[in-house]
Amino acid sequence: MLQELNNDTICAQATTAGQGAISIIRVSGSQALPIVAKVFVSRKGRRIEEMQGYTMCYGFISGCNGSVLDDVIVSVFRSPDSYTGEDMVEISCHASPYIVSEILQVLIERGCRYAYPGEFTRRAFLNGKMDLAQAEAVADVIASETEASHKIAMKQLKGGFSKELAEMRQQLLKVVSLMELELDFSEEDVEFADRSELRELLDKATSRISELVSSFKLGNAIKNGVPVAIVGATNTGKSTLLNALLGEDRAIVSNIAGTTRDTIEDTVNIDGILFRFIDTAGIRRTLETIEIAGIERTYYKIKQASVVLLVLDYTRQDDFEDSIKNLAANFNSKDKSLIILLNKIDDKPVAVTNIFEAHAADTVTPEDNVGKVCDSVSAIAATSDLSPLAILPISAKKGQGLDDLRTLLSSSQSSVKAGGESTLVSNIRHYSALKEAKEALLKASVALDERRPTDLVTQDIREALYSLGTIVGEITTDEVLDNIFKNFCIGK
Repeated sequence: MLQELNNDTICAQATTAGQGAISIIRVSGSQALPIVAKVFVSRKGRRIEEMQGYTMCYGFISGCNGSVLDDVIVSVFRSPDSYTGEDMVEISCHASPYIVSEILQVLIERGCRYAYPGEFTRRAFLNGKMDLAQAEAVADVIASETEASHKIAMKQLKGGFSKELAEMRQQLLKVVSLMELELDFSEEDVEFADRSELRELLDKATSRISELVSSFKLGNAIKNGVPVAIVGATNTGKSTLLNALLGEDRAIVSNIAGTTRDTIEDTVNIDGILFRFIDTAGIRRTLETIEIAGIERTYYKIKQASVVLLVLDYTRQDDFEDSIKNLAANFNSKDKSLIILLNKIDDKPVAVTNIFEAHAADTVTPEDNVGKVCDSVSAIAATSDLSPLAILPISAKKGQGLDDLRTLLSSSQSSVKAGGESTLVSNIRHYSALKEAKEALLKASVALDERRPTDLVTQDIREALYSLGTIVGEITTDEVLDNIFKNFCIGK
């Protein structure tokens, strides 16, 4: 299948569809130049087939009926010095959807096939222009939304991550080859591989892979957004808060308790950090099956989140203790941050609780009241072993206090902002393969310590080599490639 795909000459629009100044249409394959030559006429009489690589020519494209369709600039790239490693032509035309469609149609009529998603990059990988990790980084560069995510993707695209894994793999391969050679001389009881060197190599490789595995949490947060779960009882204003942070009506807001039945997610860039806000179902006692399922998902999202925003309703102060204790039962403070939001401070409490018994309403200012409530919330949190970063009074409806919340969120994720400077794993496929490699190397270490037969030790190391090889594409299958490139945009 791979060979069949690589023999066709393909074409696709490489720029975003829609109206604009310029669009680029890519053509790649052994017949790229002859096919384009059938529809392109140079204004100076140049022939595409005779053009050198990395040269451009001005002319016009003929439509299906032979009439001039558009003035274009054609760029020629010769194999193997092109993006795909094949002969390539890029046609820069005006970005009219009609013009782009007509040019693609005439190319297909002359012998091109419309490209599949990611097929240009897939050919670049198959033709040795980049390894698989670099190919996947192409999509990450295109999708990057922040400076940090762009830096991570560019590091992988330049091959630093791949080079490190390739060197590690080569060292392990050299040792395991010597150990397997020993098996051919098993009757002579010889050792070609120094076991102390092998122990040092296993420890070094395991340590580095462990660092890469541990970096996935930060890398994934940079790439996909720091997960922030918005939780609390029903009707505390969670959906209103989400809409206010996003600047659009993403979640349905209603006075009816239990309106939000499932989680709603969207991302926002705050000070160069991508945050993925998750509005969850309100936590309360209920017998309704669908709402119960939504509440279970809320607890699941709390476990996944890096930051939890507990929203309390200032007008329902009697609910504070239950809300805080419910969260405490499902909160691990070691791996996530907590911010408690006192929402609806622009409204009056429906009843003055015992918090205010010592403060007559006519002698205490509204600001004093909010301060007293924050102190009380802090005391309740302390008794529940919770240590929030802050307790912020806000009004999600009026936007009051949200700038303070954004500042606090940004400052709490300084590691994310600086994360793009180091090598991080942000790809779930790489993370899974590295975990498998680590487990195999740990098994090899145990086998070596217990002086198990050489063939058992080498088998464990071979498993680690296989897992590392799947990251850079030294070991792969059609199914893996199909799954990777199907998510690419067409034309890339």
